[in-house]
Amino acid sequence: MKDSLTPKDHAETIALYRAQIVGPLAQGALEHGDLAAALAEASAKRFRAPRSHGSRTYSVATLERWYYAFREGGLDALRPKERSDRGRGRDLTAEQKALLLDIRRQQPRVSAATILRTMVADGTVEKGTLSATTLRRFFAEHGLDRVAVATAAGDGRHRLRWQADRPGALWHADVCHASPLADKKPVRIHAILDDASRYVVAIEARHTEREIDMIALLVRALRRHGPPDALYLDNGSTYRGEALSLACARLGTALVHARPYDAPARGKMERFWRTLRDQCLSFCNDLASLHDLNVRLLAWVDEHYHRAPHGGLIGRTPASIFESSPTEIDVIDETRLRDALTIRARRRVRRDNTIAMDGTDWETTLHFLAGHVVTVARSLVDPDSPPWLEHEGKVHLLKPVDPVKNARRRRSPVHLDQPHSARVAFDPATSLVDVALGRHPRRPGREAGQ
Repeated sequence: MKDSLTPKDHAETIALYRAQIVGPLAQGALEHGDLAAALAEASAKRFRAPRSHGSRTYSVATLERWYYAFREGGLDALRPKERSDRGRGRDLTAEQKALLLDIRRQQPRVSAATILRTMVADGTVEKGTLSATTLRRFFAEHGLDRVAVATAAGDGRHRLRWQADRPGALWHADVCHASPLADKKPVRIHAILDDASRYVVAIEARHTEREIDMIALLVRALRRHGPPDALYLDNGSTYRGEALSLACARLGTALVHARPYDAPARGKMERFWRTLRDQCLSFCNDLASLHDLNVRLLAWVDEHYHRAPHGGLIGRTPASIFESSPTEIDVIDETRLRDALTIRARRRVRRDNTIAMDGTDWETTLHFLAGHVVTVARSLVDPDSPPWLEHEGKVHLLKPVDPVKNARRRRSPVHLDQPHSARVAFDPATSLVDVALGRHPRRPGREAGQ
């Protein structure tokens, strides 16, 4: 299963894709009039849908429908329903395609809707042949997306200093590459930082930089502080996995990624790493183990960083802001946490009642399932815990296979004294000989010569 948390069907994949688009809007505290502006801004962006070879945009009406559905019904409300309209538009001719591409090259800032409306009015394209969405996808497939062209033209970004309105509204997560310890193994420091207070909700040094490492740290923070409204990450592979995306969607946490190659957008996290290096990591190069490093990290965070005045907080300390927040913490129960981080996969039970997962063989006591395809699951809350098998609404724990112990286990008794069933007369070759010689076919139980 490779520590992967995948949607249970394609409908949930589409629902997750839609939640990633409108989730940041649904989790934010928007004032009157801000929603319309946010939806209009989102409608100008392009998104690549699952199983799609090109990107597309969505209208404000569509995004508004998804927005209210997600707020009222969560992830399940975004599951697509089967379309009743299955018609297909007529294809464009080669001459029409060439003309559309020429118009886009000469008018890179004109919208696809304006181009389509003009061509329909001129009679170049018949009304109903294609939609503005199809035209946008066509331009994008040929590298003539209006947003991409505007970016290439050097449009500047208007940056403003910003922060979340309260603790728990937005968490940052990132990984810092530290110098190897005495054992020469790589050191990766994972941390989660609250945006409004700069409070470190979780930090740990590890040897690896995997999605499962990030999830383990997130679980620790969730148990202590509850889920945030949004989680702000970079575009590294550690944070782009499907397991993290699906878990956040199930928890109601919006997963937001910074723009690629936009380091200033992650300024708060980068500033924390610089402070950590100057005040702590620079004095930890001679430590012998990760345990010693983690002890020093926690001591520095709790005894100094959380209690020191912060320039970005106008002289206040991270602990004072985080602990004085009037917002009631949404404490997450263990059952909800495990359900959100449960991964499932389909596996075939071998004839010896074993199931292979992640290079390990597990054994089931449900011997009648040998040869059948079953659903196996395990929770990333505790990756070392044994997986289980789900059958007919019940959960059956699996256990590691012990071939040596199985060699001494008693098998089910074989009753050799039971009579065998009567042997049925079946001889295809003799039947063909009877037909060739004109003999009467033998009846069941009839002896030769009778």
